[in-house]
Amino acid sequence: MRYGGRIAATFLLFAAGACGGNDTAGGGGSGGAAGTTGVAGSAGAAGTTGVAGGAAGTTGVAGATGVAGATGVAGASGVAGSGGSAGGAAGRGGAGGGAAGSSGGGRGGAGGGSAGGGAAGSPDGGTLSPAPGQYGRRANLIASNSEFAVGEVNGRIYIVGGYPTSPSATVATVLVYTIATDTWAMGPNHPIAVHHPVVVGVAGKLYSLGGQTSGADTNRVFELDPAASAMGTWRELAMMPTARGAGAATVVGDKIYVIAGRPGAMNKFEAYDISDNAWTTLAPLPSTYADRNHIAATAIGGKIYVAGGRYDGGGFGSPRTASLDIFDPASGTPGTWTTGMSMPRPRGGVNGVAANGCFFVWGGEGQGIGEPNDVFPDHDVYNPRTNTWTSLLPLPTPIHGVTGAAFVGGLIYMPGGGIASGGSSGSNIFQVYRPAMSCE
Repeated sequence: MRYGGRIAATFLLFAAGACGGNDTAGGGGSGGAAGTTGVAGSAGAAGTTGVAGGAAGTTGVAGATGVAGATGVAGASGVAGSGGSAGGAAGRGGAGGGAAGSSGGGRGGAGGGSAGGGAAGSPDGGTLSPAPGQYGRRANLIASNSEFAVGEVNGRIYIVGGYPTSPSATVATVLVYTIATDTWAMGPNHPIAVHHPVVVGVAGKLYSLGGQTSGADTNRVFELDPAASAMGTWRELAMMPTARGAGAATVVGDKIYVIAGRPGAMNKFEAYDISDNAWTTLAPLPSTYADRNHIAATAIGGKIYVAGGRYDGGGFGSPRTASLDIFDPASGTPGTWTTGMSMPRPRGGVNGVAANGCFFVWGGEGQGIGEPNDVFPDHDVYNPRTNTWTSLLPLPTPIHGVTGAAFVGGLIYMPGGGIASGGSSGSNIFQVYRPAMSCE
């Protein structure tokens, strides 16, 4: 059965125990505290039945993330913006909303009752160990960033390249997050400064493919071996047949599949054989949406899934699609594409990852979309078994400008990203989400 928009979000919140009967927050609920740079708005206002909202976002501007819905369920799980983690939202009949701190001081807010913004009774309000279907926070990035790529190797998450403010500020830095210790460190610099690359981890090594540098797409490919030296060592591999930025990549077996990209890439689709250090050209992404870019991709059950993105242009004002396209590598060379159920609404600048046999897709941006800062709060999950989408609890802080994510130990890791449309809003926020849904 397919659930859409807020109906499905409400359904999942009820399933997680986040809302209780006719309970209301005393006195109409308490408002969320201001973010690090702004003043609290109406984000903490009570909904129809009166449960309090979460804290304000990173800019301190109230949005839908903290407003209680018609069912009285707290919005966005009470996770704060870049200033730190919020406490849990209201549980059954509780007062809600932890205050944002300037450097993580907001952790440990009220945890209400049933589920709220975090697990009841959790010493950190659920921010480090969120309940199923809820969000939490991890240690902030060393530096604000967006338009970068993410990959995971042996319990470490790597952030490669990007820029915090504009393409002229493109970096070659590599940030490394150790999951077990919740700490960040600087890794070995990428061989070139790059933004909009794609990154994947395979068999203990990290691969960085393409991206944009000095105003042009690149087809250069690099491999990082974390075990080769104290910090790890990069080496260059065979170049991609197509230079591209703002595409996506995923892995099936020992092959890395790289898909589409900004105009110039022309929906081209290629596979890199790691053992042979060689490329194969495959059937391009369907031409229904030309020059598809800023997409999300993953692999589930040996098939490749590509969701959303922009087309007919590479800017954040370009048109967007809700299309879901599926490629089966077993169909031969060059192979064939099929079409799945479209996402609940068109989005570009999205990100996604496979978890529990499902395809989770979140965020994105676009001019005039009717969302605060023109950034999508949407978080949807696709079930390949039923060919249906379900809309989940919206992102506490809507983000875009990240390609790739990690699913480790039951959590989806969503580091950094832009918090306003365009390339000048990179943040250091680090959100996580614990899936409640399985498609296996």
